[in-house]
Amino acid sequence: MDIDPLRVIADRDGFFTRRDAKGAGYVDREITHMVRAKVWRRIRRGAYVFDDTWTRLDDVARHRVRSSAVLRSLGDVVALSHASGVVRHGIDVWGLDLARVHVTRLDGGAGRVEGDVIHHEGFWVDNDVTEVDGQQVLRAERCVLEAGSRTSNEKALCLMEAGLRAALFDRATLGATYDLMRHWPFARHLAVPLEIANACAGSIGESRGNWLFHRAGLPRPEAQHEVRRADGTVAGISDWWWRDQRVLGEFDGQVKYGRLLKPGQAPGDAVFEEKRREDELRELTGATMVRLIWADFDIPAVTRARLERVLGLAG
Repeated sequence: MDIDPLRVIADRDGFFTRRDAKGAGYVDREITHMVRAKVWRRIRRGAYVFDDTWTRLDDVARHRVRSSAVLRSLGDVVALSHASGVVRHGIDVWGLDLARVHVTRLDGGAGRVEGDVIHHEGFWVDNDVTEVDGQQVLRAERCVLEAGSRTSNEKALCLMEAGLRAALFDRATLGATYDLMRHWPFARHLAVPLEIANACAGSIGESRGNWLFHRAGLPRPEAQHEVRRADGTVAGISDWWWRDQRVLGEFDGQVKYGRLLKPGQAPGDAVFEEKRREDELRELTGATMVRLIWADFDIPAVTRARLERVLGLAG
């Protein structure tokens, strides 16, 4: 069976170019036919992917491919930045607009929107630019702050905590970078999420919970609280712990029980084990357990009232 050279290129780079296709023997009318037949998909001028591969990718993976194609086209006069830099660094994202690729000009070029690319002009020094997977990208903490500056405080907090969780920077570095950027356009509001950003947040869901607690004026819980048995072994780790109120809190994402599955274990068994774990945590601490799901963040007033009742704060 012959190996398609364009598949090899696409597997390596994420895409192939019109020049690659012609090098493989395709002429213009054949390239047009392959796109119309939905064998290939044109993702930007001169760049293509195999349609069967593209349909399996989520929005983040697709953005990563498009950003690679943009860098191939523009060369070393730009670096990925903002949301595109966040994606390239592998930081978890939620709610960001990934419709266009963001780059920062390194050559003094003007800022502008050009098709599927947003060109940013801004101050930078040599150590602002790093290399990830062979591609130029601004430092992770700057990408997080610049992406966060163009979105809500909740989404910005999720970005900050995701970057801290991935150990791409620490709070001191994030704060120092913000100090340099605080007077840049759109950046002033980031002081609020920066103040509460916690490196211990284990997921986007937990970060959304942290933002909800802050906005609702609730006590700030401890994150990733270890509950130990009498012999010192760890019975479990709770996402949140309100020590004074003796309340444990957990975020239940849609994929949580899938991640808990052991080889050959059924989902029902994982749910049962989680229930036993919860019972043990409550018995060891004498605490109440409250669980939040994704939908709870979309009804903050209702969730706030529920948490106030559980925490004994309701008037």
